[in-house]
Amino acid sequence: MNWDFIWVLLFTLCCCSLVHSLDNTPASESLNSFVQDFAFRSLLKHRPQTGALYDALLPRNLSGMDISVVRLRSRRLWNKGANFSYFRIPPRTVSIPHVKRLAIVYQNLGNWSTLYYNLPGYSLISSVVGFLVFDASNVTDIRERNLTLNTMGQPIYIQFPNFTYMSRGHINPRVRCVAFNANGTFQLTEMSSPGVCYSRDQGHFSVVLPLEKKRGRWYLWVIGFVVGFFGFIIVGYAGFSSMRLLKAKRIQAMEKQANEDQVLESRWVGNSKMPSAAVTRTQPVLESGVL
Repeated sequence: MNWDFIWVLLFTLCCCSLVHSLDNTPASESLNSFVQDFAFRSLLKHRPQTGALYDALLPRNLSGMDISVVRLRSRRLWNKGANFSYFRIPPRTVSIPHVKRLAIVYQNLGNWSTLYYNLPGYSLISSVVGFLVFDASNVTDIRERNLTLNTMGQPIYIQFPNFTYMSRGHINPRVRCVAFNANGTFQLTEMSSPGVCYSRDQGHFSVVLPLEKKRGRWYLWVIGFVVGFFGFIIVGYAGFSSMRLLKAKRIQAMEKQANEDQVLESRWVGNSKMPSAAVTRTQPVLESGVL
């Protein structure tokens, strides 16, 4: 049976069961085991020279992910450090526990980054890159034996490729470096140089940007209520004023019409001339019709 096919099948099943959370530690561990296996297979295939970087051959359905591996003597790591891939490990670095030879496996998850790593409240603006250190004293024995590094207080330099989040020639102040730990925790630090982050040990790293906070819908409801309330008052006041004005005009029109229809005579009373209605009497009529 083709062992590569089995690894790909297991890897695919693992991806399907992922949840976008920092609590997916088992998924990250499965990824590390998967990466380690292909990296050591690459070493066996090439019969590697110490200090040479080799790219691991991955299945086609994992296109977009890059894995490479280098085998070093501990003495060389102490004297010269390791400057491969996106990482620069400083000199005077030792492995814990101490081994004669070690292998550094480099990863660039590419378009697989958000499948394995998702930071709440932030968005990834770069690929997740990382490196892991293993005991490579016996390459034919690929049993997992992780190592840690002691850099004697010196930082490990991480260069992210194609970093474009600049603001007027300076780093966007909202950009942060993030280091994902094996136990599911993370650390956020400021980026002091464009596209450069720092670490003290192995792990996975990326660059993130805070998500824009959206106002809640209650804010829109409050605005709508206030506008509607004042709009109702204005419309009501305008309607009431219009009704009063219309009523006043009708009364004026009725008074004017009454004044025009009433004909009054004038009489002098003393020294004043006053209007007087004309006296009209109904002439008496006898029942016989004779006056």
